[in-house]
Amino acid sequence: MNWLFPLSKGSGPHPPLSSLQQQRQRQIESLKAAHSSLAEIQKDVEYRIPFTVNNSTISVNILLPPQFPQEKPVVSVYPPVGHHLVDSNNGTMVTSPLITNFGMHSDLGKVIQSLLDEFWKSPPALMSGGPSGFPYNMYKPSGMAPYPTQGFHYGPRPVGPSQAPAPMPHPGVDAAHGPPWAPAAYGLITDLPLPVPTGDSQAGLNGHMYKMPEIPESFPELSDMSVSQLKDMSEQDVLLEFFVSLPQLKQVTSDKEELVTSIVDMAKKNLQTEPQLDGKRQEMLYKYELLTQMKSAFETKMQRQHELSESCSLSALQARLKVAAHQAEEESEETAENFLEGRIEIDDFLTSFMEKRTLCHSRRAKEEKLQQSINTHGQFPTSH
Repeated sequence: MNWLFPLSKGSGPHPPLSSLQQQRQRQIESLKAAHSSLAEIQKDVEYRIPFTVNNSTISVNILLPPQFPQEKPVVSVYPPVGHHLVDSNNGTMVTSPLITNFGMHSDLGKVIQSLLDEFWKSPPALMSGGPSGFPYNMYKPSGMAPYPTQGFHYGPRPVGPSQAPAPMPHPGVDAAHGPPWAPAAYGLITDLPLPVPTGDSQAGLNGHMYKMPEIPESFPELSDMSVSQLKDMSEQDVLLEFFVSLPQLKQVTSDKEELVTSIVDMAKKNLQTEPQLDGKRQEMLYKYELLTQMKSAFETKMQRQHELSESCSLSALQARLKVAAHQAEEESEETAENFLEGRIEIDDFLTSFMEKRTLCHSRRAKEEKLQQSINTHGQFPTSH
């Protein structure tokens, strides 16, 4: 609220940015221009872009090291996902070649846009079992020293005596006039609220949009008051009552009540459809059980059909004919031995011997015919 408590006039002008800081600012401006939903978590250090895919909101976190853009940015996603551009060990660190090969002449805005386009083409799959909140300190790469304090003149100023770490004066600025404060330590951002995109509208989980009312940069009712008057109003809650009575805040409150009412109505409708959903679920379970039984019966019949087809194959019939022909031949030889030993009469011998020999030769002829058919058409010839 610099418009409410302006900085003292004795702070002096800020020194010019170095070449590296100018390139850093150009990269950040490119990122902001390419992504309207960009949320600034820590000024000039950490940014976040939420995007929705398959009814799930995933946040892309961009962390800029101290020597960026000489050092490549650290890009991660949350919650953990499975994707070919994300490290499979933790599901958060982005290992895309666009990030690993980032250089001084790369465009951060275009690189992040290409990464989001790839996520849209090949949606990442959420990993189960992750925590619900956003872990602000999960993006510190192993083996990397904490983010050092720097003398960026654009860093946020302290608002209380208990702020840490201690301020580091920027070269050329008198420490007695209040040196600028450096960004917080890298990897130790733990007390920040959830980000709110800087654009006019924000997409929800189901694609719904909400447009925030326009907030004026200054209030004429307060611009002519002194700092002491504003502090007195703040101590007496008069300033709070003034902000509560703003039409923009009233509109947000009204919109909130309408959203709550619509959510309650939607929940009641969902509860009304619960019996129908239970009925459909029971019907689905019954049909699934019926399908399981039919599948089991089908597999049993398929096994029986396979056994029958095996028993009726040409090779199986040929084997049976060979055994039957050998059996008829043995019976005819046994009849001949009985005749030679005088056990049967000649008429009985001729009748029995000729019958068994005829049967034997007939079966051998059929066996040879089947062998020719197997050689020509295979084991299971198709009928035309």
